[in-house]
Amino acid sequence: MPTDRTPRPLDEADRAELAERWHAVLPHQPELGEALVARYREPHRRYHDVRHLLAVLRDVDAFAGDQDLFLVRLGAWFHDAVYDIPPRELTNEDASARLALRELSRAGLEQEDLTQVARLVRLTADHLPGTRDPEGDLLCDADLAVLGGSPEAYAAYVHDVREEYAAVPDATFLAARLDVLAPLLERDLFRTGKGKQLAGAARANLRGEVLEIAERLGVEPPEAALDA
Repeated sequence: MPTDRTPRPLDEADRAELAERWHAVLPHQPELGEALVARYREPHRRYHDVRHLLAVLRDVDAFAGDQDLFLVRLGAWFHDAVYDIPPRELTNEDASARLALRELSRAGLEQEDLTQVARLVRLTADHLPGTRDPEGDLLCDADLAVLGGSPEAYAAYVHDVREEYAAVPDATFLAARLDVLAPLLERDLFRTGKGKQLAGAARANLRGEVLEIAERLGVEPPEAALDA
């Protein structure tokens, strides 16, 4: 599957919004913000890029209740800061959390805040915050919001994720994708009030993709897809 490896251009409006959003959390660390934006523009990224970063930052604000937004916003900035395909020694979430600990320690954050940001970043591996974790709920819902987009937006997301794994054969990719998606149909995806409004669309999108994958692989679809 050939694919263009040139980073997508960052238009001035998005560049300005990112700079403004970074200034709102760490105004005295502009170089760190620029370094993070550069990471999200790495040429192998097609979904987990600056568009995804902006979408998560916007949804954090849109879904927010009484959470500590300073820490959740930092978690959003760092949650995909490392995105290696395939991951190296650590998972991407662990590597991103370690990067957050290192860079935010240099920026002067207190240990309690460092620990919380790293914890939030790691939560985006499985999106399963514990009970009474409003900050975790918020970041996970913002990261998963793409699942509840319009059918066209969801199709674009699926296309971009496939492009990131262009070197992986179709059968291998589809089997792994099915392993990721099928369990999502078996649980409640969203926990914030506004996130829950996306649940119906997310389930329909996931069900459609899971059924298509099962057909392409010639396997029985998971029961959750038939019941959804």
